[in-house]
Order: sequence, then structure tokens, then C-alpha cells
Amino acid sequence: MAKELTTAQVDVMQTDDSEYVRLVSLISDVWDKAKGNAALAVNTELLDASWATGRYIVEFEQGGKAKARYGEQLITNLAKDLTRMRGRGFSRSNLVYMRKFYLTFPKSETLSHQLTWSHYFELLKCDDPLEMQFYLKECVKEGWKVRELKRQINSSLFQRLALSTDKEGVLALANEGHQVQSAADIIRDPFVLEFAGFPRQRRYKEKDLEVALKTHMEQFLLELGRGFAFIGRQYIVPIGSRRFKVDLVFYHAILKCYVLIDLKRSEIKHSDIGQMNLYLNYFKNEVCQPDDNPPIGIVLGAKKDELLMEYALQGITNQLFAARYQLYLPKREELQAQLDRLLGQ
Repeated sequence: MAKELTTAQVDVMQTDDSEYVRLVSLISDVWDKAKGNAALAVNTELLDASWATGRYIVEFEQGGKAKARYGEQLITNLAKDLTRMRGRGFSRSNLVYMRKFYLTFPKSETLSHQLTWSHYFELLKCDDPLEMQFYLKECVKEGWKVRELKRQINSSLFQRLALSTDKEGVLALANEGHQVQSAADIIRDPFVLEFAGFPRQRRYKEKDLEVALKTHMEQFLLELGRGFAFIGRQYIVPIGSRRFKVDLVFYHAILKCYVLIDLKRSEIKHSDIGQMNLYLNYFKNEVCQPDDNPPIGIVLGAKKDELLMEYALQGITNQLFAARYQLYLPKREELQAQLDRLLGQ
């Protein structure tokens, strides 16, 4: 059957009857749209049902009935009875989060039906309302899948971005999501590269890290953020009789410019800044098109001396940044403590 369908599809594509081909295309599009609408409708109904379940539980509790007869066993009893009646989906954990879902979003019209219950389940694990709001905004804007959302929460993206700004910036981050308007907006310090998969004790070379990032390019692009398109690895920069190589080259669709990244296994040296400045000057003169904005250079190392970098970067007119990377997830508690101090100032 599969072979006959394939042959039929080829026959349709090769036919000279353009009106018939158009008819096939129209019908196919109708069914694609119907499936998409059906999936969206199902998701909307499931979200609304989860929200309503949470509301009924809260209203039951507020009516005093829970304390009078069921006490702390209400959710446990509900999980057992609903599972027996309806099957899977009514575990105690799910019901706890449905209750929290309603308490967090008491107005159902504020829900985004672009997200699934699985998205909200992860979002509700955030205790900080600002953090939750940020991830919700980014999820809708970037179209993150649940796996991507979990990765960004686990890597403490909100705390890392928030610590690079001030109080007003933190509030703007939560209310508007991460806005990319300038070169500085694409810098994260540190970048978290735990997906590269290096064991803690293993010694590695810069080339090993470069290969790992290319192998896991999807995850690396997620960490870099919105707008990055991969151009190439070991990009050749011929100057005179010498040939240099840039570790990784990207193009940023929002900023309309090339982004060059050089990887350093250990601490960033002042000479690394000079070398990146050389690459940027070459790109400005030899690679960039008239409608491109000036390129951005990022020297990415395991460590950096802030004072040394301040002097090394002083006087450089190119958009050049020195940033750190981590091969392991940051300690969330430490980042949150730093953020709390910032907000408390």
C-alpha cells in the first residue's frame, strides 16, 4: 500500500493537468489545517478543564467542607476516586498543580492557549512570580517545547539575565521577556554549556569543546538565544600570506550582523582580545554586505579577569565582548540569593 501511495503522489506531481494538481493541494491543505485546529481545540479544552478542576478544589476548601470532613486528605482522596472513575491524569501531583494553576491564574482569560498543560506544569514549579512570568513570556514568544523550557529553567536563565541588569531591568525582563536590541543583549555571563557532556574530571582541548558545540548545535543555539543562525566552524580568515580561523561564525537575524565566537579552554588573555579585534576588522572590510550592521565578537573562556579585560577592551571601537562559560549547571540557590540582594537594595 505504501508503495502504491508513493507512486500515486509522483503521478500527481508529474501530471500536466495544473488544475487537478491545484485540487489535490487544496484538499491536502484543508486537512492539514483541520488537524492543526483540532489539536489546538483539544489543548484549549484540556487547559480549561485543568483550570476548572483547580477552581472547584479551591472553592470546596473555602466553603469549609474540606476541614469539616476531609481535612488534609482531600487531594489524596480526590486522586484515588478520580483515577478510579476517569483513569490516568489525576495523580495527587497533578491535582496539586491544578489547584496551584487556578490560584496563580485566577482569571481564565489570562491563560495562553499557545502553551500546553505540560508547559504550565513546569512553569508552576517556579516559586518566584517574576521568574514564572519571564519564562511564560519567553515560551510564547520563542515557541519553546516543554523540553526546551525545562532546560532554560534548570540553567537558571532568568537569574543569569536578571543579574546583568538593575531593579527596573528585572521587572522589564519579567513583564516583556528578553528583548534583543543591541549587541550587549546577546551576552550571557556565564553561558551554560552543560549539554556538551564533559565529565568534571576530564581534561579537554578547545577543539574538543568546539566539536561538542557543533554536535549539539540545537542546544547551543537555544543557549545563545533568539535570532542566531549557524554559518560555519573554523571559518578561514586569509590576511596577506597568513590564514587565521574563527572557531564559530553565526549570523544574527534580529541585529542583522555576523557574530564571531572564539573558544578558550582556560582564562581569556589580553592577546585573545586583540586577535578577535583583527577578525572583526577583516569581516567589516571583506565579508559584510552594505546592509549588514558591524559584526560582533565574543571571546568565550572558562575564566576572565575583569580588570584585565577592562584594560584590554579599552579604546576598541568594535563590538567585542569577553564572557565566561560553564560546563555544568550553575547553583540556582546562589544565583537566586544574588538576585534577592539586588532586588532588596
